[in-house]
Amino acid sequence: MSKFARIIGTGSYLPPKVVTNDDLSKTIDTSDEWIRTRTGIQERRVVTDESTCDLAVIAANNALEMAGVDASELDLIILATTTPDKIFPATATMLQTAIGASCPAFDLQAVCAGFIFALTTAEQYIKTGAANKVLVVGSETLSRIVDWNDRSTAILFGDGAGAVVLSGSEETGILHSKLYSDGNYLSSLQVSNNYINETGFIEMAGNEVFKIAVSRLSSLAEETLSACNMTSENLDWMVPHQANIRIISAVAKRIKTPMDKVVVTLEKHGNTSAASIPLALDTAVRDGRIQKGQTLLFEGIGGGFSWGSILVKF
Repeated sequence: MSKFARIIGTGSYLPPKVVTNDDLSKTIDTSDEWIRTRTGIQERRVVTDESTCDLAVIAANNALEMAGVDASELDLIILATTTPDKIFPATATMLQTAIGASCPAFDLQAVCAGFIFALTTAEQYIKTGAANKVLVVGSETLSRIVDWNDRSTAILFGDGAGAVVLSGSEETGILHSKLYSDGNYLSSLQVSNNYINETGFIEMAGNEVFKIAVSRLSSLAEETLSACNMTSENLDWMVPHQANIRIISAVAKRIKTPMDKVVVTLEKHGNTSAASIPLALDTAVRDGRIQKGQTLLFEGIGGGFSWGSILVKF
């Protein structure tokens, strides 16, 4: 039985179509300056004919290549997504077939905290000895549930996928994780449909979401560091869910972490929900910012609300 679950590979993928703030200003009452000053977003990627699985396949293969792991070696695949390609089967099973794996595969839905929930689940499989190599993917095609005439949400969301390969290791990996949910805030951030076969769009009470996110994520970061007898001074990087630069900055300030130790990809990606943390992680690994042996804090919050954090020795 392995003591730690260690990240041995990262990967990501963004669809090629770019939608800039200026593009949005042609169809809704907004401007590049208005969006940038309130969110930090300059552009986002959106799919044309690509599926959630299509994005996941490329991100997964990139992570497997970095890890030096063949898909046939995987013991489990967990796909975090809010935008599955079908009601069933799970998009994870489509991904499994596409990459040539034969292991169990399932979807997990915790919206923007989905990757944190999936990574925590994968860690438990490894720590108990039920799996040794696990692929965790966050993949989203949020543009399909965005009302592009709604200024409050159309400016925020984008599509993309990120992935990590976890392996059982005697070397330190995931140090601590913590998950929370509170369904009392359902109406603050949700999709507007009532039943499974209805089509709905993202609805959000922006000010309420901001307050809840900053409060919960700040407390969670402090709690997570404290559980490992650490402070923010021990962190090399915070890799947060990329929702809004004001949320990211406020949390960093609360836990006394300078912004030059925070990975921010929001300006080019927008909010990609479950894909945002692994997308940001892969970006910073591949550009050399994140190095082996560094201490990282992942955290995110999504509709429901569900939120969580993971402290990692990379």
